[in-house]
Amino acid sequence: MKCPNCGYENRANFKFCKKCGNDLTLPPAWFPTWKWHLKTLSWIYLILIAVFFIASYFLRKLPPPYHIRKIPDEMTPWLHPHKVPPP
Repeated sequence: MKCPNCGYENRANFKFCKKCGNDLTLPPAWFPTWKWHLKTLSWIYLILIAVFFIASYFLRKLPPPYHIRKIPDEMTPWLHPHKVPPP
């Protein structure tokens, strides 16, 4: 058994740490239950969903990059395959 105070590896049947004398029979101060895990994970999930929708809202407000400048159709014929350029 590892001492929670100093980290020394003791035998499983020891009641006190051989190095620092810490009591090894005391249970840890807190064990999270399944309800705590469920509540914590639910809050994380809800916050992530809210951040996603807020970010997508603000990203939709940005102008699309293709409105920054006008590119002539002659420079990008693959974007308009139905149009045949004049000879």
